[in-house]
Amino acid sequence: MESMTLFELNSLVSRAIETTLPDSFWVEAELMEIREVRGHCYMELVQKDMFSATPVAKASAKCWQSSWVKVQQKFRKTAGSNPMPGMQLLVKAKVNFHPTYGYSLIISDIDPTYTVGDMARKRQEIIDQLKAEGVFELQKELTLPLFCKRVAVISAANAAGYGDFYDQLLNNECGFCFEVTLFSAVMQGALVEESVCAALDEINALQDDFDCVVIIRGGGATSDMSGFDTLRLAEYVANFPLPIITGIGHDRDESVLDLISFHRVKTPTAAAAFLIDHLADVNERIDEAETVIVNAVNRQIERQHLLLENLLGKITNCCRLLKQNGETKLMRIHLKLENTIAQRLLNEKHRLAMLEQRVSSLDPRLLLKRGYSMTVSNGRIVKDAAELKAGDEIVTILEKGKIVSSVKETKE
Repeated sequence: MESMTLFELNSLVSRAIETTLPDSFWVEAELMEIREVRGHCYMELVQKDMFSATPVAKASAKCWQSSWVKVQQKFRKTAGSNPMPGMQLLVKAKVNFHPTYGYSLIISDIDPTYTVGDMARKRQEIIDQLKAEGVFELQKELTLPLFCKRVAVISAANAAGYGDFYDQLLNNECGFCFEVTLFSAVMQGALVEESVCAALDEINALQDDFDCVVIIRGGGATSDMSGFDTLRLAEYVANFPLPIITGIGHDRDESVLDLISFHRVKTPTAAAAFLIDHLADVNERIDEAETVIVNAVNRQIERQHLLLENLLGKITNCCRLLKQNGETKLMRIHLKLENTIAQRLLNEKHRLAMLEQRVSSLDPRLLLKRGYSMTVSNGRIVKDAAELKAGDEIVTILEKGKIVSSVKETKE
């Protein structure tokens, strides 16, 4: 039986491939692993079943240093990052089969626009899914508490961005006092989703202790933000009971997490400025309300003062009128009394004159002048002889003079 060595077989396969596949091909695949060794780039590519995500094809790939420098620069300029595991790549590669190292692809170029388009497609699919679930706007419906001072922060513990955020809150010009609690998490790479979701679970268990959540990272490549473009994390944030503020991107980056959050800013310091400005706005509203209240009270005081002055004027006028009316009434009473007294005096004078006339007409002297006399006994006029007895002394009064005599006998 004729046979050949393994090396001979592999060499035969290598010549066959070189003969039948002499050109390079554009190949679509997902990047599983990537590493650089002495300037060369080594990758593991995979194609997965679209329904089960089970790998249906794998291949090792290499990009030698002479090509990798240009390929990497072009990719980073367009996609904003280096190729990373999980990305869909469109690579230009030539099939290579080495008798010792086996089958591999030699990459000479990578089309970054394909990767960017795939990332955008996946991102849009997540957005569409969130909208279909009716949770895309849930965070926007929340209200940031007026006195939002108790802040839960999700960030890498030693990140410069967190330090900047904390320092800006602590040393704000307004003198506001914030309570900041850090929940440490991985903020780049494949562990972002799991780590941030775990931190959100911790905060959710203590939600009554906080007014809001801030998720921040201090810069990094755009590809490092791929962990913030996952459906699970977006659903976590959308359904979270506290307002979530994100500061994880750059001016030209906007993750799904940014879109789904209550409020999105560019940087950690911008997140701190947002919280400070919010309290400053509330403080300004309080000052304005205080001014409105003070002005309203002052206007009410002025109104009541005017009312009192008006009332005092009315009382003064009433008192003046009462006094005038009283004086007039007293004058009328005085005049009426004077007239009454004068009339009464006049009437009494007339009555006295009449009485005088009557008295004068009864004056005994007039009778005496006409020859009559009066007999008096013991100071009393004697009208009846029976009042006297023998021996009584009587005085007879005449017009001129008196006669004293003694009674000898009385007759009826």
